[in-house]
Amino acid sequence: MRCPFCGNDDTQVKDSRPTEDGGAIRRRRQCPACGGRFTTFERVQLRELTIIKKSGKKEVFERDKLARSIEIACRKRPIAPERIERLVNGVVRRLESTGENEIEVGIVGEMVMEGLQALDPVAYIRFASVYRDFREAQDFETFVGGLNASVRGSREPE
Repeated sequence: MRCPFCGNDDTQVKDSRPTEDGGAIRRRRQCPACGGRFTTFERVQLRELTIIKKSGKKEVFERDKLARSIEIACRKRPIAPERIERLVNGVVRRLESTGENEIEVGIVGEMVMEGLQALDPVAYIRFASVYRDFREAQDFETFVGGLNASVRGSREPE
């Protein structure tokens, strides 16, 4: 594994342990050349996934890109990093279990929104504002109004 600090190709594993959900191995590494320490994760990849963008362009699925977009939506929210990691792992597992190698970007977005809705309402609205391409304050108002209506509807006694 190449050192991200100095580029040395020979780094040493100092500690390995499974992640909390057992979906990956977390390795702490150290570079003998510069002394830098960093963490890597080893995960099972069942298949190579391709994302079909709205424009029709195809891109290789990047787990890190998915994780970054979720982390941005959750920024400055009281959400443990482990919960975000579980959400990312869950979305990836669901994508892999579809049996398809090519997946439309809308399916990924809906899976993320579903997970964020259960995780944190503010992160859910933040993600939705980008994913649904809100352009005006009215778009937020309409979306949040629909969200509030569905919450009220689920709380009404039978």
